[in-house]
Amino acid sequence: MIHPERHLKSSDFITDIVIGMSDGLTVPFALAAGISSAVSDNHIVTTAGIAEIIAGSIAMGLGGYLAGRTEWDHYKSEMAKESYEVDNMPEKEKEEVREIFAEYGFSANAQTMLADELSKDKEKWIKFMMKYELGLEKPDYNRAGKSAATIGLSYAAGGLIPLLPYFFTATPDEGLKISAIVALICLFIFGYFKSKVTGQPVWQGAFKVMIIGALAAAAAFGVAKLFGA
Repeated sequence: MIHPERHLKSSDFITDIVIGMSDGLTVPFALAAGISSAVSDNHIVTTAGIAEIIAGSIAMGLGGYLAGRTEWDHYKSEMAKESYEVDNMPEKEKEEVREIFAEYGFSANAQTMLADELSKDKEKWIKFMMKYELGLEKPDYNRAGKSAATIGLSYAAGGLIPLLPYFFTATPDEGLKISAIVALICLFIFGYFKSKVTGQPVWQGAFKVMIIGALAAAAAFGVAKLFGA
C-alpha cells in the first residue's frame, strides 16, 4: 500500500494571501468602526474606507514586491560568492562538502568520494553549497511581481468585506452593526482555513484571528469616540 504524503505546496502564494487578507479584513474594519463613532454620514465612512483600501493595497503590494526582490538579490549575491570560492578555493569548498556529509553520518571514504564526484559539476556543486551550507533555495525570479499582486489584491478583497454594509444602510451606526457581524464571521472563517492550511489548531486559530480583529475595531471605535466627544 502506497503511503500518501501530504505536504504544503505553493507556500509563498498562500503566505501572500494570508498577509494581504488578514490585514485587509482587520485594518479597514477598524478604520470604519472608528469613523462610525465620530460621523453621521455613511458617505464619509465609505470614502475614507475606499481611500484606505487603495492606499493599503498599494503599500502592502509594494512591501511584497520589495521583499521578493530582496530575496532574489540576496540569493544572487550569495551565489556569486560561492562561485568565486569554488573557482579560487576548491579544496576548502570540498572540505565543507565533506563536513556536511559527515553530519549525515557518512564515513570518511564516502565523504571524500561524494565531494570529488560533486566537484566535477560546478553548477551542481554551487547549488549544493547554496542549499546545504547556506540553507538557501533558489527563489522564483518572478516572485516579486506575483507577491505584489497577490498581497495587494488580497488586501483589497478583504478590505471591501467590512465596508460593503455601509453602502446599503442609512446611518454609520446601522452599517457598523452589520459590518461587525460580517467582518467577525469572515475573520473566523479566514482564521479557520488559515490554521488548517498551515497545520495549526483550527479552532484556536479561528478564534484568535477573530478576537484580534474585534480588539482592533474596538480600540479604533473607542479612540474616535473619545476624541470626537
